[in-house]
Amino acid sequence: MNYILFDGAVRNQLLPFTYTRPVADIRVGILTIREKWEKYLGFTTSTVTEDYLVEKWPMVELAANILINASFLPTENLVKIVSGLKENQAVFFEDEPLAFFTVEGQDVDFDTFDIVQYTYGDVLRIEHTWDIFSKNPEAIERDFNLITRGRDSQPIPEMTVAFNKEAIFIEEGAKLPLCSLNATDGPIYIGKDAEIMEGSMIRGPFALCEYATVKMGAKIYGGTTIGPHSKVGGEVSNSVIFGFSNKGHDGFIGNTVMGEWCNLGADSNTSNLKNNYAEVRLWDYETEGFARTGLQFCGLMIGDHSKCAINTMFNTGTVVGVSSNIFGSGFPRNFVPSFSWGGSGGVTTYKTTKAFEVAKIVMQRRKLEFTEVDEKILEHVFEETAKFRRD
Repeated sequence: MNYILFDGAVRNQLLPFTYTRPVADIRVGILTIREKWEKYLGFTTSTVTEDYLVEKWPMVELAANILINASFLPTENLVKIVSGLKENQAVFFEDEPLAFFTVEGQDVDFDTFDIVQYTYGDVLRIEHTWDIFSKNPEAIERDFNLITRGRDSQPIPEMTVAFNKEAIFIEEGAKLPLCSLNATDGPIYIGKDAEIMEGSMIRGPFALCEYATVKMGAKIYGGTTIGPHSKVGGEVSNSVIFGFSNKGHDGFIGNTVMGEWCNLGADSNTSNLKNNYAEVRLWDYETEGFARTGLQFCGLMIGDHSKCAINTMFNTGTVVGVSSNIFGSGFPRNFVPSFSWGGSGGVTTYKTTKAFEVAKIVMQRRKLEFTEVDEKILEHVFEETAKFRRD
């Protein structure tokens, strides 16, 4: 069977992260949503997404296809139903199409479909940016069970302090001398060739993905995922870092989501609680206003390729777009548009020529190429987000 993951109705609610990737490639838990589906299904997937992303994430359509709404995380119940769909059958969750069977070239009209309602209580869905961190603890536990089932962990080093060892899994090549791992409140997963330096204190649920690093003396609280090749130090709580990003020094981030290729300067901090303990509002790209989150704790949402200088302070519920460069004293505004250059004293447009030059250097350091396709995607984001910038 050919499986295709589609963005669905929530794509705009997941900006700025979906400016530069399909919904399926958001990381929540240990794996991306795509990786979860592929592990459950035993098949690779392709994508239905925005036109400007298609060159990097093309759709592969065959004679028979099952399309899956990528905002839904897979479970055994869901996968069983989805993989068993036949022609002109669909499964819905409330009023939202969750998955459906199509043949090549078919015009989809759900009025002609045999529709099954998904009524199991195991739905975990990413509908808003803040779901990425708020639902991350449960997503880590689900991924931990999926990845480690029937496998043996590498031994915990003698000088590492470990609580609830049965809920700690260490992949081959990981290094973790003289640190503390507390899996009492949730599992801890240490990926292949990852490193936790000495003196670090980790509480689960926690995921350190392959080739990622926790720096010396770091304090990491539960619900945190550090994506592949990322480097993290200081204090981190209930946050998700997609990959190839750095928060390498002291400073606090909490209830935060960082895209790829981001860098937070030394001693940068996010506030995740308002002084009056009020509900946090976040910038909504769809309504072009600040939306209610229902959350008391919410920190920073920062898109791919964005960076900040040392000692940067982010207010509660700040959204930073793609490829922005933030510096200077004081708090930047709660919404910093993509390709912004500056800080609390005002911003100008960060020209693509300069932004792309930095991206090439940063990616070369990880032995990856900033391709023409990557450049086209960011050029599109630059044009699409021009309306938010005020030079």
